[in-house]
Amino acid sequence: MSQRSNGPYRLIYWPTIPGRGEFIRLALEEAGADYTDTAHEENGVKTVLSLIDQNFVGDQSGLPPFAPPILEHGDLRISQTPNILLYLAPRLGLAPDGDAIYHVNSLALTALDGLSNEPHDTHHPIAVELYYEDQLEESKRRSESYRKNRLPKFLSYFERVLKPQAAQGRPWLYGETLTYADLVLFQGIDGLKFAFPRALSRLEKSGEYSNVFKLYETVKNRPRIKAYLASDRRLEYSQGIYRHYPELDDAE
Repeated sequence: MSQRSNGPYRLIYWPTIPGRGEFIRLALEEAGADYTDTAHEENGVKTVLSLIDQNFVGDQSGLPPFAPPILEHGDLRISQTPNILLYLAPRLGLAPDGDAIYHVNSLALTALDGLSNEPHDTHHPIAVELYYEDQLEESKRRSESYRKNRLPKFLSYFERVLKPQAAQGRPWLYGETLTYADLVLFQGIDGLKFAFPRALSRLEKSGEYSNVFKLYETVKNRPRIKAYLASDRRLEYSQGIYRHYPELDDAE
């Protein structure tokens, strides 16, 4: 039997921010998995830095990661958020059997693109290495485009996916039970509620995306997710992917 079949998972991610590691945490928490998290370990940041150090060339567990999140499970170490989710989901019961997992993965990838990667670029539209204040005017233009064009486009897509499901009494993006795509969509919406509270309130009140926001509330009230959100394991938003700058949100 492979060593990876049993034993705890180890999430390796930065402390202080939910970041992209949060998509992994939600899957582990929903499944009630046994895992540790360097974000809550003393000197855990040293583990992150050691694995992304330019002098680290990899070892028997895997290639050198480009950046966290990183997952260790038994004798395997892998990185990249969607790659980790694709690995975890069948093991945690968060994906359908067979090729249907790739339908779920396409939904998760779309949510990561539109509700995680693009929001990050609203406050760093020119260069990641520049401070936000160095690209403020560009950030305002990018955020306006995102709020008015890109975000509604992504929400409309997920609403279209959810409508036939809702007609059958299902709140989920795919099939009869929650999958990791639902968790990714939840976290994207949750982060946007922090980053663009006025814009998200307007979009929710419009009624055009009722099934999207219903899914958000349904996931939020799942017993294990609800307990996790109320715990000290849930890190507060600050200066990660989702940042709240009032000047980038809808006008009052």
